[in-house]
Amino acid sequence: MIVSASYRTDIPAFYGEWFMRRLRSGYCMVLSPYGGKPYRVSLSREEVDGFVFWTKNLRPFIPVLDLVHERGFPFVVQYSITAYPQELEGLHTEVSDRLEDMRMLAERFGEKTGVWRYDTIVFSSLTPFEFHRENFRRLAGELEGATDEVVVSFARIYRKTKRNLDLAAEKHGFSWWDPSLDQKKSFLRELVQIAKAHNMKLSVCGERELLIPGAKDASCIDPLRLSDVSGKEIRAPRKSHRQGCGCFQSRDIGEYDSCPHGCVYCYAVRNHDLARKRFEGHNPEGEYLSGKPARFSAETR
Repeated sequence: MIVSASYRTDIPAFYGEWFMRRLRSGYCMVLSPYGGKPYRVSLSREEVDGFVFWTKNLRPFIPVLDLVHERGFPFVVQYSITAYPQELEGLHTEVSDRLEDMRMLAERFGEKTGVWRYDTIVFSSLTPFEFHRENFRRLAGELEGATDEVVVSFARIYRKTKRNLDLAAEKHGFSWWDPSLDQKKSFLRELVQIAKAHNMKLSVCGERELLIPGAKDASCIDPLRLSDVSGKEIRAPRKSHRQGCGCFQSRDIGEYDSCPHGCVYCYAVRNHDLARKRFEGHNPEGEYLSGKPARFSAETR
C-alpha cells in the first residue's frame, strides 16, 4: 500500500507533528470525503510500501523525513514551487528556502526523491504568459540536478475556483483568464524545451488533452519512482483520482478544507476561513487530522 500525505491538504507544512505521532502509533484515522465516514489507515512498515508527500513548504517537515527514512520507508516529495505573487498564493516562506529544500532532498535522499511541481498555472494580470515563461526558466535553472521531473497543470475553473479567484481579483485589483486549448499547447511546447535544457522531463497532471510531443502523462502516485528510491520493486494497480489522472492506487490521509496556505486557485479548499479555523482547532495528539467525528465510532476498512 502506498500512502499519500496528502493531495487534500499540506501535511508537511502544517501537520508534521500529527503525522510523526501517528507514524509512531502505527495508524491514523481518516474521514472519508464522501459522507464523512471514518476509516483506519495503517502506517506500519509491514503494510506501507512507501509514502508520497505533497507540499509547498517542506522545511518544517525535514525532521519528520529523517524519522521516515530511519524507519526504512521509501518516500517521494511532490514539491510545488511556483514563486507567485502573494496575492495568488498567500505564502510567507522564501522561495530560496524551498529551492534549497529541493537540493537537500537530492543530496540526502537521492535525485529521484523530489519532484518539482510548477502547478497550478494561473494566468492573470500579475502572472501573464511572459511571467510564467521567465519564472519557469529561472526556477528550472535553480533546480537543475535536484530533480529529473517537473509536473505542470493549468487551472481548472471549477465553481469554487472561479469564486475564490474572483474574490481575490476584486480584493487585490487584478484580472484573470483561462487561455484556449491551443494557447496552452503552444505554451507547453516552450516549457518542454526549457525543462529539457535543464535535464528534466515535463509531465502534465490530469490533462491528457494537452499532451504534446515531449510531454508525458504524469503519475504523481508512482510505484516505479518509489521503486527507484527504495531499490526494490513496489507494485500498485493503476487507479485514477479523477478523470484524466495517471496515478496508481494509494490511501490518502488528509482532509479537504484544512490547508491554511490561502492559495486562491486551490481545488482542495472551498472556504479559506473554514480551512484556517480547522487548522487552528487541530489537535496534534489526535487520531484524526481534524478531530474525531461524534456521529461515528472508529472502524477499519
